[in-house]
Amino acid sequence: MSKSVPRIALAGVEKSFGPKHVLRGIDLEVQPGQSMVIIGGSGTGKSVMLKCILGLIRPDKGSIRINGEEVVGLKGGAMAAHRARFGMLFQGGALFDSLPIWRNISFALEGPAAERRAKAIATMARVGLGAEVADLKPAELSGGMQKRVALARAIAMRPEIIFFDEPTTGLDPIMADVINRLIREQVTDLGLTALTITHDMASARKIADSIAMIHKGRIIWHGPVQDIDMPNNPYVDQFVHGRAEGPIKMALHKL
Repeated sequence: MSKSVPRIALAGVEKSFGPKHVLRGIDLEVQPGQSMVIIGGSGTGKSVMLKCILGLIRPDKGSIRINGEEVVGLKGGAMAAHRARFGMLFQGGALFDSLPIWRNISFALEGPAAERRAKAIATMARVGLGAEVADLKPAELSGGMQKRVALARAIAMRPEIIFFDEPTTGLDPIMADVINRLIREQVTDLGLTALTITHDMASARKIADSIAMIHKGRIIWHGPVQDIDMPNNPYVDQFVHGRAEGPIKMALHKL
């Protein structure tokens, strides 16, 4: 049986900003329909990797393929078409404060306003939001409801791939679990390929099919979510269990 072409494939991806080497040779594959979670400490390169995949940053070296097609170096309309494959749930939601909820959700949709509103309300229902909030502004919603709106916007165009950047940041544990469940349901129901960045191991366990850890710009461990608590890797073990002692050393600055 031939192996399927990965939805996302990174090989030897490197990126530096001046003397700071952020990505030092990232190798990673995400299969179609798979939910991959990326863990790792702050400043290890997680967000830079996502920006490279999106084409917001061009890597210094390496290959990034989507459905087997090289995307490093795309320009103009080809780059626009590449980015249109993606949905994104930003860490802070990134909703437009001046727009009502339905316009936030339908922002990238085309067609008459009535049609876009109907699509927005239908998408809201997928994440547990009723039509009664369609004309409200983001400031009139709770943090958890705003996250639902952001999730609805991310899936509104039925993207091939969806990125989640710290999706439960700022939420209480109960609402975080609700958002995790909604993400898992949408990824499964819509057949999306998902790549999530999170520090929240409860979220990682709920969302992921597989987990990869970045440390100092490299993938140091990659495996099924059920193996995360027995990774046979001291770096992963320290991070997963939140231990101060271990091979990962935090820089502390004395006042």
